[in-house]
Amino acid sequence: MPERFGRFRHISRFRHKSLRSVVGRSPRSVAGQVLILQVALVVLLVACAVFALVVQSHRDNGAEAKRRSIAVAQTFAHSPGVLAALQSPDPSKVLQPLTEAARKSAHVDFIVVMDTKGIRYTHPLPERIGKRFVGTIGPSLEGKVYTESVHGPLGLEVQATVPVKDTHGKVVALVSAGLKVKNVTSQVNRQLPIILAAGGGALVVATGGTALVGRRLRRQTHNLAPDEMTRMYEHHDAVLHSVREGVLIVGDNGRLLLANDEAVQLLALPPDVEGRYVSQLSDLAPETVALLVSGREATDEVHLAGERLLVVNQRPTDRAGGPRGTVVTLRDSTELREVSGRAEVARERLKLLYDAGLGVGTTLDVVRTADELARVAVPRFADFVTVDLADGVLHGGEPGASAKNMRRIAVCGIRDDHPLYEKGRLIDFLPSTPQARGYDSGRSELVTDLSTAAGWRAQDPERTTQILDYGIHSLISAPIRARGVVLGMANFWRCKKHATFDEEELSLADELVARAAVSIDNARQYAREHAVAVTLQRSLLPRAVPEQSALDVGFRYLPAQSGVSGDWFDVIPLPGSRVALVVGDVVGHGLHAAATMGRLRTAVHNFSTLDLPPDELLSHLDDLVGRIDQDEASTETAAGIVGATCLYAIYDPVTRHCAMARAGHLAPALVHPDGSVTFADLPTGPPLGLGGLPFQTAELDLAEGTQLVLYTDGLIEDHTRDLDVGMELLRDALAGHPDRPPEESCQAVLAELLPGRPKDDVALLIARTHRLPPDRIADWDVPLDPAAVAGVRVTVSDKLDEWGLSELGFCMELVLSELVTNAIRYASEPIHVRLIHDRTLICEVADGSSTSPHLRYAATTDEGGRGLFLVSQMTERWGTRYTPQGKVIWAEQALPETTEPVPTPTEADTALPGGGAAWPDTSA
Repeated sequence: MPERFGRFRHISRFRHKSLRSVVGRSPRSVAGQVLILQVALVVLLVACAVFALVVQSHRDNGAEAKRRSIAVAQTFAHSPGVLAALQSPDPSKVLQPLTEAARKSAHVDFIVVMDTKGIRYTHPLPERIGKRFVGTIGPSLEGKVYTESVHGPLGLEVQATVPVKDTHGKVVALVSAGLKVKNVTSQVNRQLPIILAAGGGALVVATGGTALVGRRLRRQTHNLAPDEMTRMYEHHDAVLHSVREGVLIVGDNGRLLLANDEAVQLLALPPDVEGRYVSQLSDLAPETVALLVSGREATDEVHLAGERLLVVNQRPTDRAGGPRGTVVTLRDSTELREVSGRAEVARERLKLLYDAGLGVGTTLDVVRTADELARVAVPRFADFVTVDLADGVLHGGEPGASAKNMRRIAVCGIRDDHPLYEKGRLIDFLPSTPQARGYDSGRSELVTDLSTAAGWRAQDPERTTQILDYGIHSLISAPIRARGVVLGMANFWRCKKHATFDEEELSLADELVARAAVSIDNARQYAREHAVAVTLQRSLLPRAVPEQSALDVGFRYLPAQSGVSGDWFDVIPLPGSRVALVVGDVVGHGLHAAATMGRLRTAVHNFSTLDLPPDELLSHLDDLVGRIDQDEASTETAAGIVGATCLYAIYDPVTRHCAMARAGHLAPALVHPDGSVTFADLPTGPPLGLGGLPFQTAELDLAEGTQLVLYTDGLIEDHTRDLDVGMELLRDALAGHPDRPPEESCQAVLAELLPGRPKDDVALLIARTHRLPPDRIADWDVPLDPAAVAGVRVTVSDKLDEWGLSELGFCMELVLSELVTNAIRYASEPIHVRLIHDRTLICEVADGSSTSPHLRYAATTDEGGRGLFLVSQMTERWGTRYTPQGKVIWAEQALPETTEPVPTPTEADTALPGGGAAWPDTSA
């Protein structure tokens, strides 16, 4: 068994050749011959069984026919009334119906009643009645039952004849019953298909079982003929004991079943080792014994056997259905040991560089990149790694000319109790240190023995002593060089557990640091550009909300993960205590988006000074974006088409009226005083820059305390949710808190919708509306009559006295006189004057003309032209805005800081350059 088992497991090549050579001669194989013999025997046995069943069926059916004939004849012969019928004058008339009924009931072909001379009283064929019975009646007359086969009127018949006796035992008649032979034979024929089917099934099952046995035998003998099997064994012995590779076969119980000559030599085994347990072989190394008895798979494992280094492969033997065990091959690789060691070192170094390429520089962060460099090298290349960068590099600046002001930004090691400088320390390396020499020359420095490096020890004698006592003995200091500039130094340290660095490892350190240097330099440049972009963006965004009385404002701005972008917001005070709210979004990120945002924000400020309605302002802004696109397209460094959205709203606290329009922007949310939240129904305008499409203004009347919520798409849009879902989340975050201050509402909204740092920038502006008290507003209609100016002055003076602003009366009367006079002279009805007491004193003169006044400097000889100049000198601001009914000229005066009365102006105070009075006195 051991030899056969081993031979069948180690002759695969010869076996495949033999199989190919005997495919066409498979009947000559041992398995083929056995299969043919077994099939022949099965066929013969099945045929004999079928023949025996047929013969047995014929015999059984004949015997059954005789038994049935006797039973029927005897039953009828002893039936009541038969004797009486025989004694009647016409026995046939009585017995014929009875016999026919009994025949059909008993399923026989005939029942014949006859007298002792054989004359029939009954017969299935009525014409046979009265004729002699065909058959032997002698035995029956003697009182016996007699069966026979005869050719009767119905053909070949099997019949039984029994006597009919009277009460004295005398035979007075005979009864014969029987079946036709062809009916008996038909029963056999009906059974024959079943017999043949059973025989065929038995043949199929037996043949299939024989085929399976033959297949298994063919697999075990590999379909070989007897002479081929003999030749195979001879070749097997020649090959197995001639190869220069040891072969062992170990059984499932740990017994050594086969060992060829090479295995005996390599392992120094005794000649009679086959049949012994592996655990009993004391000459084998414990590691080798453990492998051989474990049964596990092994591929190219290296084991030491004396002075030899053996490569061991082990595989199970039961993969093809064979007995359980393992086959082991042994190969002497002592000469390859040194070569393989070098190859393994090279492989580990390549793997280190590959991992560094994947793991270093995953982010644009200088500190993170340096830390990744340190971690990838520990412990595979060094026990400790420190990274020192010029301090300016951390902020995106240029490194210094020497190794001073070096910041330690990464420290990684196999232990945390090392005496090296800690992370974050600022270090000035002396010129004698390896770090300073490498920084100046741009080449790596190798120190194989730190205890003899006097220049290194001079840096910090106390700490260097601690480092040496700790066990650190060698150092490679490699410059982090990128684009011709040294940014810092990477230091690799080894301690007692590892050998000192050598020249080959110096080149590996250079390659490792070079891969990280580019990433660190990219991070440095990104930090510099990011700082510039953030500075630009901060200078472009509003730093504080201007003072005004119309709205309580809260705001938040969150930059995206990728840095600066083009979202902005603004709160712009307008004349008449009105306030403009602006939210915009420039598509994209980076300096270009931030610069475009600054241009648009400046444009909105400039257009707002014209006091334009929201739709007109967006139209001007749309033209501006179109011109920006044209300018960008005409340059070689075009940044692409500018995409931007904007929402512009104007709120008037006097009328609680809000006018707003949007250009591709999301509709604002309205938090009503009852806590409900709706989204304003605004016409959707096209994004800025498309051109040619109009914008529409929506007019809203807001209850006092309503909160206007303006935002950019970064607040509600996310790749994990739809826009509608984000708007519902915003509604839920705002609902139910009508009295919450805007600043708290901003914080609550961001906490609900943006738990982490957003991927897109977010601008959020929440403003709660106020209404200016009616007692702070006064207005009058003025007739188109110059004489009405005096009445306006008196009315205004009284109102200012009521407000406690009498000290502003002179200036305000002067301003109103000039504005009302101009309206009467040069404009048309209706003329309306409104006075607003807010943070400033505001006067407005409205008329039905769209003619715009302008300021000019009058010559000395000019009689007029000094009115608007006087207004500009006496007020803080003045201007004109147009309405659908005409225009409004407004002027603002600062409120006094003290309540001391203002001196009454003299005639000299009211005189203007070039002579003339401040306003014409048209009173009576």
